[in-house]
Formats: sequence, C-alpha cells, structure tokens
Amino acid sequence: MLNEFKAFIARGNVMDLAVGVIIGGAFGGIVKSLVDDIIMPIVGAIFGGFDFSNYFLALSPKVTETSLAAARAQGAVFAYGNFITVLINFLILAWIIFLMVKGVNTLRAQVERKEKTAPEEVPPPPADVALLTEIRDLLAKRPAV
Repeated sequence: MLNEFKAFIARGNVMDLAVGVIIGGAFGGIVKSLVDDIIMPIVGAIFGGFDFSNYFLALSPKVTETSLAAARAQGAVFAYGNFITVLINFLILAWIIFLMVKGVNTLRAQVERKEKTAPEEVPPPPADVALLTEIRDLLAKRPAV
C-alpha cells in the first residue's frame, strides 16, 4: 500500500494540483485585497459612502451595535452585507480565471496553427537508397555506347 501511495503522489497530476491549490490560495488573497481595498471603496463612494460588510439584520433583540463585529459579539446576526462582499470576491476571481484560461487557450491555438503550417522536414533517404541514386545519376551523365 505504501508503494501505491508513493506512485500516486509521484504522478504529475497530483503535484500540479498541489501547486494550483497553493497558487489559488495566494491569488485569493490578492483578489480579496482588490475587492476590499480598491473596488468596494469605489462602489461605496458611488452609492453614498456605505460599506457592505457592515450591513446586517439583528436576529436577537440583544443586538444594539451598528458594526458587524460588535453586533456578532452581542448575539445572532444575519450578515447579508458580508455575503455580498464575498460574492463580489467570487465573481471577480471567476472572471479573472476565465480570462486566464481564455488567454492560455488562445496561445495554445496559435502554437498549434504554427505547427500545422510549418513545412515538414523530409528525412534523408537511407544510405543504400542514396548510393543507388548517385549511381543512377552517374550512369545518366555517361554518354550512351
């Protein structure tokens, strides 16, 4: 069983997946910062300076705070503003991944087109065929008797 596990881990697909997950996690942090620090402030400025992340409905009469973090400390809240922010993060991340995949597919198509249009190199004939061709050419140059 240990040998099978080693063979499974050594496959290229598993390593590619691991690299993809690690890069995806780092990329998720970049997108989160893009949304939280750049896009949401612009959206907030356009729509009157509000912050989606602090939009919530109190599910308990004990909740009197106006910020989400403080309200969660007081009781149950329905944090729909935070959900909107996470949804926007997802949509932006999905759009960027779509553009990346589309770009890679375009590059692959261009490479395949170049490979198809490149002239095929004809391999040299075997040595015996080349020798017979030389003999034939020499006999053709000789005057007829």
